[in-house]
Amino acid sequence: MKIELAESYGFCFGVKRAIKIAEENKNSSTYGPLIHNSKEIERLEKDFKVGLTDNHRSFSSGDKAVIRTHGIPKNELAELKANNVNVVDATCPYVTKPQQICQEMSEQGYDIIIFGDEAHPEIKGVKSYATYGATVVTSPKELEDLKLKDKIALVAQTTRKVEDYMEVANYLIPRHKEVRVFNTICNATFENQEAVRKISKKADVMIIIGGKNSSNTKQLFSISHDNCKDSYHIEDENDLDFSWFDGKEFCGISAGASTPDWIIQNVVNAIEKNQQTKNS
Repeated sequence: MKIELAESYGFCFGVKRAIKIAEENKNSSTYGPLIHNSKEIERLEKDFKVGLTDNHRSFSSGDKAVIRTHGIPKNELAELKANNVNVVDATCPYVTKPQQICQEMSEQGYDIIIFGDEAHPEIKGVKSYATYGATVVTSPKELEDLKLKDKIALVAQTTRKVEDYMEVANYLIPRHKEVRVFNTICNATFENQEAVRKISKKADVMIIIGGKNSSNTKQLFSISHDNCKDSYHIEDENDLDFSWFDGKEFCGISAGASTPDWIIQNVVNAIEKNQQTKNS
C-alpha cells in the first residue's frame, strides 16, 4: 500500500509561534489550552513546566499568563492587566485581525456578522471586540429572521471552509446596501484544505490527524470525507484500526494546524510497520 502525506499539513505559523513563546516562558501557565492538541500540551507541561488554567481569575499579581493562540475575550485581557498579571500574548496574528475588524467596523456603525462556532474560544474572543455587539451564524438560514442594518461587516472564523463562508456572503450581498466581506480565513487553512481535497480524490483511505476538539482538523476531515468515504479522524497512532487498510492501495494522510510533526511521524511509522508485518 502506498502511503502519502498531503502537500500541506500540520503546524501553521500561529501554532509554531505560540509553542515557541510557551517554551521560552518556563514555569508559566496558559489561560485555556494553548492549542487544540492535548498531547502537545502534555509535552509543554512535562518539558517546560508550562501549566494550564481555565480561569483567568486564578492568576495573581506577578504571575505569568500565556494567552492561547485562539485569543481571549477583551474584558478578560483587560482584567488580567489591571491585576498586574504578566501577560505574554501568544494569540495568532490571524485571530487578532478579525478582532480588530470587529471593533473598527462596529464603531463605524456596521452590524457585525461572524461566521463560525459561537462556543469556540476564538469566536468568543472575536465577538467581544465588537463594541456594539455581533451576531454569530453557521449558515445563511440563521440570517433569515434577523433585522439588520443596511451596513454589514462580515468576518469568518480563521479555520472555516471557504465554500461555506461564501454561502453566507452571497446571502447577504443582494439583501443589503453595503456588505463588507473580510477574508479572515488564514492562509494555512486555505493551503491545508486545498491539499487534503487534492489527495483525498486519489486515495482509497484517508487518515486525518488532530485533536478531536480542533475546528480546523474537523474541516479537513469533512473535505476528505466528501471525496473519500473511508476517511478517519484520529488523535494519534493509538486510535488506528488496522482493518481500515485491508484491501486498500493508497493511504493519504493530513493533519490539523495544531498537530506536531512527532505525532504525524508516529502514525506513519505505525501504518508502515503494520503493512510490513502483513506482507512478511
